[in-house]
Amino acid sequence: MYEDSDGKMPLLDHLIELRNRLVVSVAAVLVGFIVCYIFSEPIFEFLVRPLRKILGPDARMIYTGLHEAFFTYMKVAFFAGLFLAVPVILTQFWRFVAPGLYEDERRAFLPFLLMTPLLFFLGGGLAYEFVFPLAFQFFLGFASPTIEALPSISAYLSLVITLIFAFGLVAEMPLGLLLLIKAGLVSTAWLVEKRRYSIVVVFIVAAILTPPDPFSQIFLALPMLAMYEISILLGRRIEEKRAQSEESAKVDD
Repeated sequence: MYEDSDGKMPLLDHLIELRNRLVVSVAAVLVGFIVCYIFSEPIFEFLVRPLRKILGPDARMIYTGLHEAFFTYMKVAFFAGLFLAVPVILTQFWRFVAPGLYEDERRAFLPFLLMTPLLFFLGGGLAYEFVFPLAFQFFLGFASPTIEALPSISAYLSLVITLIFAFGLVAEMPLGLLLLIKAGLVSTAWLVEKRRYSIVVVFIVAAILTPPDPFSQIFLALPMLAMYEISILLGRRIEEKRAQSEESAKVDD
């Protein structure tokens, strides 16, 4: 790209590069969608497995609209394709912002970027392995001789995606807080001071993101509180290293 006399890229070139990065990212999502649509039925069966363990292998799901099954598989393919495209999207984001960062900023920011998809996957895995069985067992407990559970595929997918994304985003909390601490925008002392308010906010967020059952809300709130405390512990190490670096710089001067 062309640079002016000050070594800075003109705004138009920035916009062109941003467009190119977005095009590559959208293309990656599209390719992921096409690939995942081919395997959309096995992917959906994988998502249904926790429910089948409770209802039994012969349990069947229903759809009431003629288009419901088609659009359900489309949604499955889109979200799965989006997940497959995350490495490409993050790579494009890094290549766009990295030239504007100093070398020490790149070294500090890159590990956070690499950990983002891993933590999201771990959060979603926690929901799949532990939260789904408890939440589904709770919901199905309301069935009776006169009330039969006939899960709709679209409603089930919406519930599953909501839980996976909720727990995946919660797993990103330490990264977000550590970035704010590293940037000097917040301090661990401030986080400790606001702990009581954070507990209230955590349970409100858990109530909004999860279905109205106590199990999924508690299973979301507890990891959020744990992540908050872990962020404080790790943040203190960042602040200690920063203080040591500043002290060393003063000694050198």
